[in-house]
Amino acid sequence: MKTAKYFLGFFVAAALMSSCVGDLDVTPIDPNADTADKVLNSEKAFTQYLAGVYTGFATSGYDGKDGGPSISGLDGGASQYIRGLYNLNELTTDESVVGWNDQTIKDLHWMTWTTTDVFVYSFYSRIFHQVSAANEFIREARKSNVDFAKKKEYIAEARVLRAISYLHAIDNFGNVPFATEDDVVGAFPSQISRADLFDYLESELKDLIDGNDLAAPRANGYGRADKGVAKFLLAKLYLNAEVYTGKARYSDCANVLKDLMDDGYSLHTTPNGTTFTAYQDLFLADNDTCTDEIIFAIGQDGVNTTSYGATNYIIFASTGGKMDASAMGISSGWGGLRTTPEFYNKFDPDDLRNLFWTEGGQQASIDDIGEFTNGYAFMKFRNVKANGEAGKELGAVDTDFPMMRYADVLLMAAECEARGAKVDGYTGFNEVRARAGMDRIAAPTLKDIIDERGRELYQECWRRSDLIRFGLFTTADYLWQWKGNTKDGQKVESYRNLFPIPASDLQANNKLTQNEGY
Repeated sequence: MKTAKYFLGFFVAAALMSSCVGDLDVTPIDPNADTADKVLNSEKAFTQYLAGVYTGFATSGYDGKDGGPSISGLDGGASQYIRGLYNLNELTTDESVVGWNDQTIKDLHWMTWTTTDVFVYSFYSRIFHQVSAANEFIREARKSNVDFAKKKEYIAEARVLRAISYLHAIDNFGNVPFATEDDVVGAFPSQISRADLFDYLESELKDLIDGNDLAAPRANGYGRADKGVAKFLLAKLYLNAEVYTGKARYSDCANVLKDLMDDGYSLHTTPNGTTFTAYQDLFLADNDTCTDEIIFAIGQDGVNTTSYGATNYIIFASTGGKMDASAMGISSGWGGLRTTPEFYNKFDPDDLRNLFWTEGGQQASIDDIGEFTNGYAFMKFRNVKANGEAGKELGAVDTDFPMMRYADVLLMAAECEARGAKVDGYTGFNEVRARAGMDRIAAPTLKDIIDERGRELYQECWRRSDLIRFGLFTTADYLWQWKGNTKDGQKVESYRNLFPIPASDLQANNKLTQNEGY
């Protein structure tokens, strides 16, 4: 699909799967089968359509994991949103490598991707599929004469979901095609600069936070967008402001974080069972119970909401070699994802977050990126409940993907304090360390903070953004195995701090220009 198609009106029809976001636990409407203006004719239809926008983050399409993806011309598994986010934001870093020969997948870790890379194109496409679905919902909802109590709230939720995708767009691609519900349907979108997209997101999120339409933090139910989600997004935007605009905004970030820290969230510190630690609870098949810490999650269900992406991808692809698949709560592994020795060495042996498979012939060094036994394997996410029982199915997982966590809020605050902002960030930083069984650091350095972020948030798709912000992604200041396609690692071109606009979209839309260096 060309960019132009993403901004055509989205299409709607009933599908055979369930959303898993509380009140939106309905059959979602697929934005691919009929025009929204013909469908949004009742409160139920509004609910179904909004559920469909949420479902766009969770699945590849609307007919189960084996059904056709919403993005034409791409593999259903590889084109799933969270899988694309993982590929571009973890496989390009020290955190993760994959040993498969799928098309250009190894180019991501080697940092040799091009403008025609299918995995770059896939995630780019998925971002704008989500933007378009949200735009269409907002546009038609505002035009509709149907009125009900939650109509404005639904529109506000869709705006937050759109902001999530635009945050991923500004972070990964910088200068991107841009459209809102006010643009002409079917027109080629113009390109917005990274700085201008920053200004738009800042204004949009502040309006949602200050307005009365969006639910208060923790008031909208698990897996639903609320003001807590909007604040988290605004904090991330400010945290990376210097990267996006050239001007640091750490004090503004700190102010948002202080607000978030008063919203009732907390670290999950009491285990839900006797088998796993409190930290592990956050990544298990019943992690939807961890509403104390999880601010926003992408729901997965082994029966009703399945795909070959999201946590299915993370769990199945992390399992291989002589690992016990049943201990991971699945039928068998795909033998793909492992970590580099440079990343593994950041963990103390007693760190409760040190959740890697190191036995059965597994070695730390990645002599051959194609061998699963080269590099320690991940055991962080599992399709197992806190009581030790497996999820509903062994062939698809129940484990939700926690996109936003309170631990990240505390670590962002610590970084802001270390960079000179007025916020008590070190207290929370040490609370995160205490949960992991680690000693207190009275005055953490920036190196302490980037390493702690890695240990706490690995496999949660923040690593690339963090390394860029700390000046470590493309430079020689930090090397890991196979960075730059050499075993010991080497610096790469600085323009790779952004991914390219796919060549196919440049050909389709003459309003777009390529990112510098490509």
